Amino acid sequence: MKRDADVVVAGGGPVGLMLACELALADVPVVVLERLTEVDTTIKAGAINTPSAEAFYRRGLLPPLREVQKVGLAQFASFTRQRQAAGAAVTGSAPRFAGHFAGIMLSGDRLDESDPDFADRGPAGEVGMIPQDALERILAERAAELGVTLRRGVALTGFDADEEGVHVHTSHGSLRAGWLVGCDGGRSTVRRLSGIPFPGTAPSITGRQAMVEMTGADDLGAGWNWTDIGTYVHGPMPGRILTVEFDGPPADREAPITAEELQTSLRRVSGVPDVTVTKVLSATRFTDNARQASEYRRGRVLLAGDAAHVHSPFGGQGLNLGIGDAMNLGWKLAATVRGWAPEGLLDTYTAERHPLGAWVLDWTRAQVALMRPESHAAALRRVIDELSGTTDATTFFVKKISGVWQRYDLPGSHPLTGRSAPDLELSDGRRLADHLHDGRGLLLDLADDPALRERAAGHGDRLRTLTVACPDRPDLAGLLLRPDGCTAWAADAPGAYEELDAALGRWFGAPAAVAAA
Repeated sequence: MKRDADVVVAGGGPVGLMLACELALADVPVVVLERLTEVDTTIKAGAINTPSAEAFYRRGLLPPLREVQKVGLAQFASFTRQRQAAGAAVTGSAPRFAGHFAGIMLSGDRLDESDPDFADRGPAGEVGMIPQDALERILAERAAELGVTLRRGVALTGFDADEEGVHVHTSHGSLRAGWLVGCDGGRSTVRRLSGIPFPGTAPSITGRQAMVEMTGADDLGAGWNWTDIGTYVHGPMPGRILTVEFDGPPADREAPITAEELQTSLRRVSGVPDVTVTKVLSATRFTDNARQASEYRRGRVLLAGDAAHVHSPFGGQGLNLGIGDAMNLGWKLAATVRGWAPEGLLDTYTAERHPLGAWVLDWTRAQVALMRPESHAAALRRVIDELSGTTDATTFFVKKISGVWQRYDLPGSHPLTGRSAPDLELSDGRRLADHLHDGRGLLLDLADDPALRERAAGHGDRLRTLTVACPDRPDLAGLLLRPDGCTAWAADAPGAYEELDAALGRWFGAPAAVAAA
């Protein structure tokens, strides 16, 4: 049967668009279905972590992200000026903020930046303050450049899957595809209809986050604040508020969020009776519902992003987890569609990403427990706050929050195996990430060794070989990088290639001559 696309992606948020871009880089026809007619400007995630920044950097997207960050920094400066004008004791310069755990601030001045996990991140380490709606616009532009078909105002309503493909039903008709990926959020239609279990823990809080115009806010504390009722946040942008109440989930998450609701919650939690919300610019509710799909693939149907895992937004992990899903899945699904995927390649998607999703759920559950307005949690907060004043604890928390600790459990003895590739400065005047824009695998020959290059011959356009020197890392003889930037193999000396053949076969399949035989 004729297909309308090799892959249909349900959901045109950042995760769905990133996945579509990865597929398009590999010349896989893809259609993205998005029920909304415009980019969702509801206030959501406001930052990206290091693995996400590296992913965008490796695809040449750092320049537009830098421009977005400039706007965010200007807004922070505006908030600081407003606080100063109100008589608050704040400085005019941004603090060296390194993140937070359950609202407990971490100072970059206490960070051990010599820790090896922070090494060789390159320019990606300079970008972080990126709102989700701005990221979605950037990815939509890139998707259009790559020829992705984005159908806005079209919702997936159902599908029928068999061994040959998926018949996708939408609000505007049907289409046939080889594969369907659900990137359609926490209440995913794709996940529900696929029958994939979604176990987890029930919600116990009601959170509200908003951008508002308000008066009487001078008595609100800046940043994170704990009270006998719950937790509230004021800033770091003018008009940004967040409240958390521990009295159960909202009765109706879909009901419109009014100025009265936000004002009532803010007054109740903060204890500031005169703060008045005069206008709501953007608002959302959230809970600590924490669930994870038991598997990310069932036949020709896959899940990514919030469709695969949901949790509270504390720590800003959700968007980043989804971008990681997209990077991991994109090249593997493309290889499967194009027919060169080694046996079992697609199944490594769940094997590699599911443990990280489980960790994020526990990381956010721990923060909710720490934020509860009761004496035991308050005592524990004081302990964590004291610990966060040490270099070791700050470094531990920042490594977790930033994602630099992440590593896939891949075969191989070198310490770089399974980790994000270091952004090496190369003798051709470029950095390693500059050679990854095309989304293909890369064998980096740093010792000018013909024997090494010969091993990679025959893999065609799925793998490039680059012979170049790296003066700053004379200890490295070679690196094999997967298309997602993960180090699949590394060696410190020419000729130490015992594990390379296995890695090539595992991730890129047999060479053309062998496959033909």
